[in-house]
Amino acid sequence: MDIVEPIESAFFGHPEGDPRALLYFEWLQRRESGYAVDDFAEEVRELTHTRVPNAAACWLMLERVEAAPRDPGWPYDEAAGAILPAALPRSPVHPTHLYDRVHGGWLGRCVGCTLGKPLENGFAWSPRHIRSYLEQAGAYPLADYVPVLSPMPEGYRLAPGWPESVRGRIEGCPRDDDLDHPVLSLHLLEQQGIEFTAADVAAEWLARLPFLQTFTADRVAYRNLIDGLEPPATATYRNPYREWIGAMVRADVFGYVCPGDPARAADLAARDASVSHTGNGAWAAIWVAALTAAAFTADSAVEAIHLAQQTIPEHSRLAVALAQVLADHERGIGYDQAVATVHARHGHYSWVHAIGNACLVAVGLLWGEGDFTRTIGLTAQAGWDTGSTAATAGSIAGILLGANAIPPHWTDPLSDRLSTAVSGYDNVRISDLARRTFDLARRQVASG
Repeated sequence: MDIVEPIESAFFGHPEGDPRALLYFEWLQRRESGYAVDDFAEEVRELTHTRVPNAAACWLMLERVEAAPRDPGWPYDEAAGAILPAALPRSPVHPTHLYDRVHGGWLGRCVGCTLGKPLENGFAWSPRHIRSYLEQAGAYPLADYVPVLSPMPEGYRLAPGWPESVRGRIEGCPRDDDLDHPVLSLHLLEQQGIEFTAADVAAEWLARLPFLQTFTADRVAYRNLIDGLEPPATATYRNPYREWIGAMVRADVFGYVCPGDPARAADLAARDASVSHTGNGAWAAIWVAALTAAAFTADSAVEAIHLAQQTIPEHSRLAVALAQVLADHERGIGYDQAVATVHARHGHYSWVHAIGNACLVAVGLLWGEGDFTRTIGLTAQAGWDTGSTAATAGSIAGILLGANAIPPHWTDPLSDRLSTAVSGYDNVRISDLARRTFDLARRQVASG
């Protein structure tokens, strides 16, 4: 019996308290990852489709779900502790343009995040809905920031952060968790170096990141830290969002500081991800970090994606999903069909799940064909977690092209300023972040 329906929207955004949410999403997570939990569907429905939660019954049902065995017919190999492929060779990085490429990564991430922010609601903004709105605004395909229509047509509502992220109203890069975490990761690397531990990551969260500015798996992990748990238990204990997108959006900086060295970037991202994510949630972060590092020396996004693909388990759902996107591109199918296919394959996941969103990042990069505007526009138009996906695609495109090649109509409204919730980093200069990242990257290049 299928209970995947609008109940998800009722619980979304409340991961830390409601036992119905934890039960529902844990049942869904187990179902998606090959556990024999279908027989619990009716009981889960009865406990979660109620206005007043029966907490005791929810906890007992949750224990039964957690104890369910894996389906022996599960076609993927996602065993805990799966061994990653042998380390990729390190590619030499020419230092002449390294700062411009690092700066391009930061700017691309800020631009992409701001572009996708008004459309970031997978419950409402499907690719068709996005296209309809943009066509009414005379802005399809996207070649600039999202315009706001006044009056807003019936049936359309931009995401809450729209007033500071739509065309004509951007005054500096607005705050977003997709940008908070890269800033915090840079601080971590400056303080602890590349030998940082998961415990170091956790300590920085508690010291510098406001609890209510974290979401889904990150917020549950934060709660677990407060309750005295340590990584990796923080990622697994009562954390049904552990394969969602949170670790993936934190991974870029680990690639920035390891240019041309995707294996080392992947290792850093794995340590960071272990605080809050497991399985495909962690592998998506590893993939993004490797992709970011590879972009510094790859000739194209296609080459960088092929390299990054080698850092994740071959028979995982994520690796299979990304291989399908690459195969679609090689077959020459059109962009609209590629997006529709990704949604058809992975629409059973939450709109903030790592697998589907990683695929849309790949679509934006592959069909963007090396053009910055086309890359971030196609990524945002593809829906789901648009702020996160366009940020990652913009980051990779910015590295491939360099900051000087990003059209100024994207960067000028940012005024070289970024608002963050990270303690000590509000209203920081983007160029300063890039310079500090460059200093770390240069040391890694020099160390061999």
